[in-house]
Amino acid sequence: MEDERPLSLASKQQRQRYVTKVGKCQVNLGNIQEKKRFLSDIFTTIVDLKYRWFLFVFMMCYIVTWVVFGTIYFFDAWIRGDIDHIGDPEWKACIENVDNFISALLFSVESQRTIGYGSRIVTANCAEGVILLMAQSIIGSMIDALMVGCMFVKISRPKKRAQTLIFSKNCVISHRDEKLCLMFRIGDLRESHMVDAKIRAKLIKSRQTKEGEFIPLEQSELNLGYDTGEDRLFLVEPQIICHVINQRSPFWDMSAESLRREQFEIIIILEGIVEATGMTCQARTSYTEDEILWGYRFEPCMWLEKGAFRVDYSRFELTFEVQTPAASAKAMQEMAELQRRGRAATGLGWAPPPV
Repeated sequence: MEDERPLSLASKQQRQRYVTKVGKCQVNLGNIQEKKRFLSDIFTTIVDLKYRWFLFVFMMCYIVTWVVFGTIYFFDAWIRGDIDHIGDPEWKACIENVDNFISALLFSVESQRTIGYGSRIVTANCAEGVILLMAQSIIGSMIDALMVGCMFVKISRPKKRAQTLIFSKNCVISHRDEKLCLMFRIGDLRESHMVDAKIRAKLIKSRQTKEGEFIPLEQSELNLGYDTGEDRLFLVEPQIICHVINQRSPFWDMSAESLRREQFEIIIILEGIVEATGMTCQARTSYTEDEILWGYRFEPCMWLEKGAFRVDYSRFELTFEVQTPAASAKAMQEMAELQRRGRAATGLGWAPPPV
């Protein structure tokens, strides 16, 4: 018996999660045929790149345009013969002081970045030089708008804001207001709060239909108070989110024993608007069946201190055991119904007739 428990725990740990504890989706997309769809939305494609590739694209956009226009300026000066007449005061050059490729490249950089050192200039002696300068200015402005916009959006994306939104490592199941509930705790570490915060929960579980069809990773909604508005949060202090296990819950006929045999994952999604930037932020986490504690509650982590409420995040994960029947919510309701009927029959005062 001592060797079986580590083996079972190891097998559970090896099971692939749909979403990691830090909110990363473990889904890899492959064999995408129409990759041109990504180019149709080039802005989002660039923003979604990793930072090393984003910086590479950022630099290459400028370097390529500088080199391309520098090459064109050099060939224009070479074809016109400007390079052969360097220092000739009577020669009317298209671009002054461009005598090799390096000088043409410097002129390209100076023109696109509007540096203008003054030693290399386009003259009115050739129309193609003016046209090239106009084209480079327009293309350079377009690249500036795209790259600066992508850089701003990428830096200000609220992904890092989600790192200060924390979830408890475990869910607990116990009674609250005489109802069996699945609960977890969330908190915000920042003093700037989330605006219009909403929370949702999805149950990920594979199943087989009555017709024999296998549905992998089917998603079903867990009610966290959508009908009563309890899913809209004022997330100032840590809050315990509650899912009431009733007839509409997928855990209705699940007991503590059957919970250990099940294989599912609960995805928690917290969304809100970042107060500082006004951008929408989403934080995610997940709980597997072995991260649900049956018969436990969360310990309080907030109290009144010096005229204000103080939150102790060192107690955020703490739980304590409470007396909770191991039966399912369905079995508990049936048992309570039988007891109610028994009390009602006793209250009638029925007794057998005397002999």
